[in-house]
Amino acid sequence: MGKVIQGNLTAEGKKFAIVVSRFNSFICDRLVEGAVDCLLRHGVDEQDIDTIKVPGAFELPQTALRVCNGDYDGVIVLGAIIRGGTPHFEYVSSEAAKGIAQVAMSTDKAVSFGVLTCDTIEQAIERAGTKAGNNGTNAALTAIELVNLYAELN
Repeated sequence: MGKVIQGNLTAEGKKFAIVVSRFNSFICDRLVEGAVDCLLRHGVDEQDIDTIKVPGAFELPQTALRVCNGDYDGVIVLGAIIRGGTPHFEYVSSEAAKGIAQVAMSTDKAVSFGVLTCDTIEQAIERAGTKAGNNGTNAALTAIELVNLYAELN
């Protein structure tokens, strides 16, 4: 059997950007809190965490791509898209997910996906720090692990 290559969860000396939507800020602010708390608990210096706010989820991929060109080890993309009464939800959630995936595939930076796509406000609240945990925390953990995995692969 060959060796197992995986990333660890220590992040001292690493720099992260959080790209977050301002739309549904009552949810997105909780996601950012979870991500920042996670990064700090895993050794990231507070000055090495930048938060970049964009108008909505549709703008997340294009901004994440620009941020990947900067001096960051990892980029955490956060947002909350909540279904409404029109097809707008399907278009925005699909394009945001596809765009963020394209960014992740086109860069050597670690990019993590922390965009909620929920049917109801209650579901979003649950995933932003109540009974379903905090998806911002999960996205930050993923970014830390990917940063370290990519370092191992290089």
